[in-house]
Amino acid sequence: MLETKSYAAKSSTTPLAPFTFSRREVGPNDVHIEIAYCGVCHSDIHQARNEWGSSTYPMVPGHEIVGKVVNVGSHVKRFKVGDTAGVGCFVDSCRDCSSCHDHEEQFCENHTSFTYSGTEQDRTTPTYGGYSSQIVVDENYVLNIAPNLPLERVAPLLCAGITTYSPLRQWKVGKGTKVGVMGLGGLGHMAVKLAASMGAEVTMLSTSLSKQDDAKRLGAHQFMHTRDASAFQKYAKYFDFIINTISAEHDVSAYLSLLNRGGVMTLVGVPEKPIDLASFALIDRRRILSGSLIGGIRETQEMLDYCAEHNVLADVEVIAAEKINEAYERMGKSDVRYRFVIDMRTL
Repeated sequence: MLETKSYAAKSSTTPLAPFTFSRREVGPNDVHIEIAYCGVCHSDIHQARNEWGSSTYPMVPGHEIVGKVVNVGSHVKRFKVGDTAGVGCFVDSCRDCSSCHDHEEQFCENHTSFTYSGTEQDRTTPTYGGYSSQIVVDENYVLNIAPNLPLERVAPLLCAGITTYSPLRQWKVGKGTKVGVMGLGGLGHMAVKLAASMGAEVTMLSTSLSKQDDAKRLGAHQFMHTRDASAFQKYAKYFDFIINTISAEHDVSAYLSLLNRGGVMTLVGVPEKPIDLASFALIDRRRILSGSLIGGIRETQEMLDYCAEHNVLADVEVIAAEKINEAYERMGKSDVRYRFVIDMRTL
């Protein structure tokens, strides 16, 4: 077994602290990665604090993982020692169901092995995430990373990147599409960058006027201050597509009024309470409310290749591992531009 250093939550109420555990030895189909950086996703906080009610402990969070390949199994064909590689939100799936055959492994109908706070396919062995020194994953669930990119800015693409890229592709956003992005955080800043790179007209929808300049720097063409009631009149029936990244409670129906006929809003943020929805907000002008999770392995690789080609990278603040609890507190105050990334070499 491979002794692995990490930071872990021992319970929902205790701070993350140093924790040592064992990874499996490298099997014939496995890739062994020495982790260089791991992004800090807001879902890490939800999970560490059991805000979704499904957490298991001890928990080593982290599913935005990049590093160097240090060993490969005898049957591995796609990776070699020295390659740059990444691991996203899941590390295995059943491989037999219709979702797996359709390259949508995140929706595996039998058992998705999420990167942490989950179990391997035996449904017994716990999974531990990327706030750690190393990870061993089947090569079919490992991503190729372009070696010439700054890895700390690539790491958040493994969740924030694919979470926003997937619905933009699903709803065919491109030149001529009027896109609204709700919320300028880890997800929102990637949505702005990606939509703008695809040729869309992008409007940032935010409660905070102080983010206007930043939104335009990231690629937004317009800014809608959502605390101004007149703005909802100005942008009524304006957008073709809205990506909703907000995880706080808000009036979804009011934002639906901003969609044109047949317009789509996709939810990727997860508020703690169920949303209230006025039926006429959808019925009027045949609007669509949809949801999206992440993406399968094939689409995640497509996203990584796209971002490398178009130089779309996350804006990050790199921290030492010992600063993780401070980072969680700052994230709760929206005090990050726009993703914390842990330098795992500081373990």
